This record gives sequence, C-alpha cells and structure tokens, in this order.
Amino acid sequence: MSVGILSLTIHLPECHSLKEKRRLVKPILARLHKEFNVSVVEYGQQDTWQCCELLIACAASPGAQVERTLESVVAFYESHWPDLPLTQEKIEIII
Repeated sequence: MSVGILSLTIHLPECHSLKEKRRLVKPILARLHKEFNVSVVEYGQQDTWQCCELLIACAASPGAQVERTLESVVAFYESHWPDLPLTQEKIEIII
C-alpha cells in the first residue's frame, strides 16, 4: 500500500477578508473530495487572506495509481479554478 500527499499553495487575488477566503475555499475542498475520494484539508496560512495551503492525501495499492490520482487532482483544479492560480504544488509518495 502506498500513500500520496499533495500540497497545493493557491493565490486568492480577490480575497479581502477571511470570510471571503472561506467562501472560496470550502467549495474547492468539497469538490475535490467528492470527485476523487481523497482527504482534503486546509493547513497553514489560515490567517492570511490571499494565500491558501491545501493538503490532499490518497492511499492505494500500486504507487503509480496514487501518483496518477494526485496528478489528476492538480489538472482538475487548474481546469475548474483558473482564476485562483497555483503558486506551488508538491507530490510525495510514501511506499
């Protein structure tokens, strides 16, 4: 069994309060969880209005499947939220 961890840093250029940030981030968390059956959580930068860090975890038998799933998450995010650009992405596979 392999576990994959994807960390995404998102720039939120139109946010001017934590309430606006929450309004933008909550649907992203729910949609990624629903589409890919992965665990998604916001971590770090929680007090910063225009930056969001997400941590996404996935487990599967073959390690290649985990990596494909996490790469699909990145592609899905970029296609559905082009107005909220990724500033950093990192995939780690733990075998």
